[in-house]
Amino acid sequence: MNTSQKELIKATVPVLKSSGNDLISYFYQRMLTNNPELKNIFNMANQANGKQQNALTGAVLAYAENIEDPSILINVLKSIGNKHVSLNIAPEQYDIVGNHLIASIKEVLGELATPELVEAWTCAYTELAQIMISIEAEMYKKNTLKKGSWIGWRKFTIAKIIKESDEIKSFYLQPEDKKDIASFFPGQYLSVKTFIPELGYEQPRQYSLSSSSNNEYYRISVKKEMGINAIPDGVFSNVLHTKKVGESIDVSAPAGVFYADPESVNPLVLISGGVGVTPLMSMVETNKTALQKNKTVWVHSCRNENVHAFKDTIEELNSQENWLTSYVFYETLPNHKTDAIEGRVNLNLYKEEIIINDAKYYICGPEMFIRKQYESLIELGVTKEAIFYEEFGPQLLTLN
Repeated sequence: MNTSQKELIKATVPVLKSSGNDLISYFYQRMLTNNPELKNIFNMANQANGKQQNALTGAVLAYAENIEDPSILINVLKSIGNKHVSLNIAPEQYDIVGNHLIASIKEVLGELATPELVEAWTCAYTELAQIMISIEAEMYKKNTLKKGSWIGWRKFTIAKIIKESDEIKSFYLQPEDKKDIASFFPGQYLSVKTFIPELGYEQPRQYSLSSSSNNEYYRISVKKEMGINAIPDGVFSNVLHTKKVGESIDVSAPAGVFYADPESVNPLVLISGGVGVTPLMSMVETNKTALQKNKTVWVHSCRNENVHAFKDTIEELNSQENWLTSYVFYETLPNHKTDAIEGRVNLNLYKEEIIINDAKYYICGPEMFIRKQYESLIELGVTKEAIFYEEFGPQLLTLN
């Protein structure tokens, strides 16, 4: 891109801030109408609730604001690339997206979309697409070199189903071909795909791996979400919760940039809300078998005891292992005696326990939960570089 084109891109920032979501919503409608096969790739629940549109609007705005040096966004791009690889996105699909995005700019902006502006955005998108294709090509290459890994979708059998709480079930997945499976870092996720009868097409979803890495199975622990719209937020989880042992499901290789290094000696402070317990459970199970057994403090919050997944497992570890200390917050306390605290997480109550030299802080839960705990850690003096977070669904938060 030349200097004048970059200036044109930056000049569209106010428009993106004021009406970018209208543009992106139009783009998605245009693309999915003309390329309905993409409904098998895109999360249609996030299309219905607007989260996907909001996420892409934020990404396009960030790219426009940093058009002089897009490398500033490299961590965000790598996170997006991980998800694309887990969905088996191919380079030619960037052409489809680009064609509809540029056409949408012309159709939505009308007279404001001068030939010069359209050319500038065409160049900008082409450069971004090439960056993403390059990032993803390297990830695909690494997958081919990793023992037990694969590219695309692979059939797995549901070998076991365990009820972890009133809302969450764990699914133990084993490969139908009986071959090796790829190892993973604690905190990473799988993409799984299945046919959704209510929609009439396949849908993919990402679920955190909730166990330590092993060569026998993958475990994902899924909350049954109760949606209310024509395409409810929980359409996939509801179908998954009806599946039986012995049924098959498509799975992609482990991916994700949110994880704890199992060879690190840094203390861990884990902060989870609701089903955000799942990737942190993987970290704790991994630490249990690690030689160094890092000091770990875990603060968890959920509505009540009945929806507290892995409650007994964590309590047992807490009582048996001196490297783990756990605290629990319930919005509603049970009738019997409990060590849980009533209310929502208040990190100030445990600031002496969680402010540890060289600790790494991992937060997982709903968007507002993450934001609150992140801000609390900053107020307690934790540096941004020491805080890592995973937001389920489209990435709307940019706290670091």
